[in-house]
Amino acid sequence: MTTADGEPIASITDATLADIAANGIWRSGGLDINPSVLAVSKALLAAVQGTAPAGTLPEELQELVNRVLREAGITFPRVSVTEEIGLSAFAIKQKASEPRPVVIVPAGWNPYGWMPFMAGYLALAARGYHVLAYTPRGIGKPDLPYTSEGLINIAGPDDWADGSRVIDHAQELFEPSRIGFMGLSYGSGISQLVAAHDQENRVAAVAALSTWGNLATSLYDNGTRHLEAVRTLIDFTGDTEEKKFDEETRQILQDFRDGRNMEGVVAWGTERAPETYVDVTNARGIPTFYSNTWHESLFPAGEAIAAFEKITAPKHLNLWIGDHGAPEGAGITGLATGMPFPGLLTPMREAYAWLDHHLLGEANEVPDWPVVNSQVMFTYETAPVIGGGRRITVPARREPLRSWAEATTGSEAWYLSGNGDDGDGTLSDKPSTGWSRDFTAGHETAATAMDEIMETGQKEWFGNPRSYKPADFERNQLLLWSTEALTGGRRIRGATTIRLSIRSDEADAATLVAYLFDVAADDSARLITHEPFTTTDLRPGTDRTVSWALQPAAYDLPDGHRLALVVNSRDKLYAFTGKQDSTTTITSLTGEEAVLELPLG
Repeated sequence: MTTADGEPIASITDATLADIAANGIWRSGGLDINPSVLAVSKALLAAVQGTAPAGTLPEELQELVNRVLREAGITFPRVSVTEEIGLSAFAIKQKASEPRPVVIVPAGWNPYGWMPFMAGYLALAARGYHVLAYTPRGIGKPDLPYTSEGLINIAGPDDWADGSRVIDHAQELFEPSRIGFMGLSYGSGISQLVAAHDQENRVAAVAALSTWGNLATSLYDNGTRHLEAVRTLIDFTGDTEEKKFDEETRQILQDFRDGRNMEGVVAWGTERAPETYVDVTNARGIPTFYSNTWHESLFPAGEAIAAFEKITAPKHLNLWIGDHGAPEGAGITGLATGMPFPGLLTPMREAYAWLDHHLLGEANEVPDWPVVNSQVMFTYETAPVIGGGRRITVPARREPLRSWAEATTGSEAWYLSGNGDDGDGTLSDKPSTGWSRDFTAGHETAATAMDEIMETGQKEWFGNPRSYKPADFERNQLLLWSTEALTGGRRIRGATTIRLSIRSDEADAATLVAYLFDVAADDSARLITHEPFTTTDLRPGTDRTVSWALQPAAYDLPDGHRLALVVNSRDKLYAFTGKQDSTTTITSLTGEEAVLELPLG
């Protein structure tokens, strides 16, 4: 037997599931789906269609399929949203005589549309929901049944209208008692936007996983374009840019790449921001569940937190270690048990619990949840694994909060100074002026946010955070300041801010990227947080004082460790603005002393 794309249906073994459990939803090296995830999804799809050879699925997944087929029927509707455009969909209809709620699941941004999350749909059906998953317009490889017609609107007005038409279809097909939306990544943003724009106010709850609050600031913030995120997404649509986007969208994408018409780009992204319509969400009282990750490379945590904090409807925010889709990946793609570490399936279990309470009316633990549950970075316990790496034996600690603002209870000022004895600068509790330090701009360095987009953060989720070696950082292409060993460590909670003065004798613009590291006694380091900043209209030979906030963090600096601040000019995630090989000078002006404000909790 073969799948819709002509490939044989592979038997799903313990090794297949172990690969998902150990490596997650993404293939190593960027935004591409782990082949094991595709294998499980295709096998589940064949099983519900009755075309999977005997023994294709392990017992636990086969029993899930059997249960759903006993209690529900499977169809593959195509939802017409215009005369020319139909959306590929997958439906599970409960056989129960009483009305049941439906969960509508817009697919994430990937060439296979709704197909990779088959396990998630079956899990929802096993909980008693009708399910209608669909591929947003334009997403998917040509000629695959999971692909929808039309051109990609990137969560724009066409997608909002399509979502309402999908709701119409769900009402005709299921006559549901209530309607909820759940989505991961692209589908999470569409879920929020449809809920806010459906004219009949039919969405009763939203679960937005690895989500964004503001698409504009996700992709362009502090004057800096997040080029790698956009490039990666464009490459992952299933076909060429010319075939996937209309001329107007292609122009926006080109403007973004070229760094021109950024006002228009920002307006375009703001229109696609759930934060823009938060007043509607609040007025409608739509219960909204968010999840995001500390080292998120597509939709940084700061913008999601900012949007979430504005919601006054019933809400909950989970903040996890890792990167985009890593916490939810195992649970939504095929793992029914919690290997390889306890807590692996908690992110999806809590998303389901949110829907159960607000759609099924289940008297579960949701009303007692904190508004925010923040996982503290790298507080898990791990053990070595044969062949290399480590596995989590005790999950990282989570901290309940009534709001994210509650996480920060104070701050500590660390002033940047000139050179220390080793040539690096120091961070001290006393202001320092009259010094200057310079570096050569335009080069990527060993101080970088991640090896590849989503790769480093995904390893963090599985207990293997990247270790850095500050001694190997290229001192001619970056600057470093550090504290002495800190007695008692520090509870870092919130957004670190930095202020310094910059000068360039050769360029009228400059990009700076700041990184905050935890440095152990052996000089190994872990990244706490980072953020770029771009300044323009520099006047040669003139100092300009700039300040910006790094991404928020929840991090416990251990006793005896040092804090280190690194500033360079280029990271593979971001656009570089400036002159290659020019000299950037950092200094500290009287009255505007260079300082790092560390948030404490």
